[in-house]
Amino acid sequence: MRHYKASLPFILITVFVDVLGIGLMLPVLPTLVGELAGSSDLQSYWYGALMVTFGLTQFLAMPLLGALSDRYGRRPVLLLSIFGLGIAYLVTATTHSLTVLLLSRVISGATSASFTVANAYVADITTPAERSKGFGAIGAAFGLGFIVGPALGGLLADGDLRLPFWVAASMALLNWLYGWFVLPESLPVERRRPIQLSRANPFGALKHLTSLHGVGLLIVVYTLILLAQWILQTTWVLYTSFRFHWQPSDNGIALCLVGLMAVLAQGVFMGPLLKRFGEKRLALMAMTSAMCASIGYGLIDQSWMLYLLIAANMLSFTASPALQGIISKAAHETEQGLTQGALNSIASLTTVVAPLIGTPLLGMVSHLPEHDWRMGATFFVSAGLQFIAIVLARRHFRAA
Repeated sequence: MRHYKASLPFILITVFVDVLGIGLMLPVLPTLVGELAGSSDLQSYWYGALMVTFGLTQFLAMPLLGALSDRYGRRPVLLLSIFGLGIAYLVTATTHSLTVLLLSRVISGATSASFTVANAYVADITTPAERSKGFGAIGAAFGLGFIVGPALGGLLADGDLRLPFWVAASMALLNWLYGWFVLPESLPVERRRPIQLSRANPFGALKHLTSLHGVGLLIVVYTLILLAQWILQTTWVLYTSFRFHWQPSDNGIALCLVGLMAVLAQGVFMGPLLKRFGEKRLALMAMTSAMCASIGYGLIDQSWMLYLLIAANMLSFTASPALQGIISKAAHETEQGLTQGALNSIASLTTVVAPLIGTPLLGMVSHLPEHDWRMGATFFVSAGLQFIAIVLARRHFRAA
């Protein structure tokens, strides 16, 4: 337990700084794409192409990087990831070409193992009973980065649209230096295992998940809730700019509020909620909250209501760590890196599929009147996916 207390702050700070860099660029990247593309239709499609490219590259790379961390340790793979993100931000800050911008998403997708390895790191240093709480701490660090990053990115972009990318690159490279000198290794040599290429690819890793005892439909549930979340996330900035004429600073404030809710849910209330309801009931409650909020996002026609819905939807941020905890307990201690890599492959795959669904749909409705309820089509799709996930989760939990 002393190892847990000593190591967890290091990984949480690393995740926070990493997400801070991502948060800096989130409210700005769609605007940069629009500046380079020239029209709202091309902006939607090019932004979707960037998201698909990032997700596809990440999907292919995540299991291999997770398996590499099982073989060589978490620390070197984590450092490689952070350094790669810093390079990708530098490319984004300097380019005036959509093609080169696409290349930067390949770089960041291929090296974005930080969350996979961070989750495996937490699995290394926590007991099975503490694991969901540990994943919640990762989510809280993620949320803190989103509190500071988007708000700061929006403010910086008001003066210079590319300044947030320079700051993100600087933060990523400083984070790499921090990890190089401070971050300890969490995986002892005796618990490392050889790489099996048959399992270190995304399809082999997904097959590994299906072999875990007692997981069953939860893999499908986890996939559906992530797909719903990513459809919402990949269309949010474009949606608010089309319907409510929001600027990067407006989206920065909204995303900051999202981060605050994530921190409160995962960092403050996760432990008490798990103790009160358990992982299964909490996951169901969280998915129900997300479904209702998605419907609300699509129906409202006043921008100030978005803030109320974000705050009311705080519980939804506990769904992923609760499900991760259940799935992680079914995996052997020597396969936590592979398991977390497989889960992140699912997350990456949803980042491929979500823009293919969300951005063309948003492009189709972007010319409708601002008060037309069909402008919220992407959010209604997200709500439908959450509903299916709830039904399947209830069926799984009753059978377990």
